[in-house]
Amino acid sequence: MTLLGAAEIRALAADLDVTPTKKLGQNFVVDANTVRKIVHVAEVQPGDRVVEVGPGLGSLTLAILEAGASVTAVEIDHRLAERLPATAASHGVADGALTVVDADALRVTELPGDPAVLVANLPYNVSVPVLLHFLEHFPSLQRGVVMVQAEVGERLAAAPGSKTYGAPSVKAAWYGPWRLAGTVSRQVFWPVPNVDSVLVGFHRDAEPRGDEALRVQTFRIVDAAFQQRRKMLRQALAGVLGGTAAEASLVLERAGVAPTARGEELTVDDYVRIARAAEADAPE
Repeated sequence: MTLLGAAEIRALAADLDVTPTKKLGQNFVVDANTVRKIVHVAEVQPGDRVVEVGPGLGSLTLAILEAGASVTAVEIDHRLAERLPATAASHGVADGALTVVDADALRVTELPGDPAVLVANLPYNVSVPVLLHFLEHFPSLQRGVVMVQAEVGERLAAAPGSKTYGAPSVKAAWYGPWRLAGTVSRQVFWPVPNVDSVLVGFHRDAEPRGDEALRVQTFRIVDAAFQQRRKMLRQALAGVLGGTAAEASLVLERAGVAPTARGEELTVDDYVRIARAAEADAPE
């Protein structure tokens, strides 16, 4: 197998009349060492079933396939989706190793083969929604490494109490722990972006924190807490925990959370306890 080089990537784009667009968050990786690094950090093994979101012209796709994995690639750009199988075949990819799904990743709810690993260079403008969507809809995903804008990666991996900790941090942590796994130079992209990129990795917890109803309730509370993050929780959560600060305080106390705390101080498990306490308080 061979990987794509910078000259071939530009030639492919010209042949397809593809100009990378900000609207689709397209910044193609043109450096073979970088895509191999991503695959290495993701610990892709022969036989792994990998899903890739936004394969573009196929540089990362080929690196994943080179490691002996099978890949399901979800691509929103019809021209790119149509060309990818031919690119793979011309670089020595075996029949059946690559499946291309021509679709918007945010609308995909079924994938062939129950992929266990997510590896992707995610478009900056939809990276968090795509990650949360895939973790919600594909419980077969056990781990992954994605390349995202540095600010987004830092937010996903942030700990309670830090400046970057927010609703995405808590929602991502619902599924398991996240970590920053490396930096990526701007110069490996075409076109060169005006932001820095990082690799961020996750592992799904062996046991889920709760059912879908509890997840929805927890996320609703998280959103309310961070929409007014400067306020104490008894005020910020009044609207979702009874309607008044006094009623919210009662629920928070039952959950073992100080009503005077602020949203950025709480772990995901604190939010789950609040959701459970609110559930217990709900009229039948």
